[in-house]
Amino acid sequence: MTTRRFYAPPSQFAESLVTLDEDETRHLRDVLRLTVGDAANIFDGVGREFESRIETIEKRKAILNIQNEATPASPESLLDLTMAAVLLKGDKLDLVVQKAVELGVNRFIPMTSVRCDVKAADPSKRSARWKRIAMEATKQCGRARLMEIEDVVDFVELIDRTNDFSGSRIHFSERDGENFDAVEGATKILAFIGPEGGWDDAEIEEATAAGIKSITFGGRILKADTAAISIASILQHRFGDMN
Repeated sequence: MTTRRFYAPPSQFAESLVTLDEDETRHLRDVLRLTVGDAANIFDGVGREFESRIETIEKRKAILNIQNEATPASPESLLDLTMAAVLLKGDKLDLVVQKAVELGVNRFIPMTSVRCDVKAADPSKRSARWKRIAMEATKQCGRARLMEIEDVVDFVELIDRTNDFSGSRIHFSERDGENFDAVEGATKILAFIGPEGGWDDAEIEEATAAGIKSITFGGRILKADTAAISIASILQHRFGDMN
């Protein structure tokens, strides 16, 4: 039987009870048509999950009784991976966000760049959409930790902001980079992934001047969305839990 999973932040847990908000309650009641006494799992977005039973269902909230702590179906990787990807046309970045969650990425930073041909119009609306996509992907893939999604930022500004980043910063470029073997073992990585048109020469120089290692993969020419998903997979295989 499929496990029904819902999200509630730690603030909504109180002793042996957890309260679902209006959106999660609506999904529980109107979409899945669960009733009092039915079993459901609740995850708190920071890594913990609990087996629960529905105690009450109201118009704007549902209360569940926690039975036991459960092991999430998809455990967290030992690799703390942040993906910084340039905005893409249409809904391509929606797919990248979804797959980043499935691949165990912890933080996602949307960026603009010189050759980015997408306007960062109404960023709050786009951010809200990506967060909804990440939430649904988290429910479906079995993680108990929500991927953080930051505000849209310019590539050069992000470089400056992460000068004191405690892990490895890797700039994936279509040219002028080293072989992937140059990447040494790491437990915390910030991966920069470029736009459809590639990086501008000045941006490559900015990354190099900031001490960021540039990597160029050989063998295939990938679209930006394919590259983002592939890079997350490769990093999890090399340094994370996809063995």
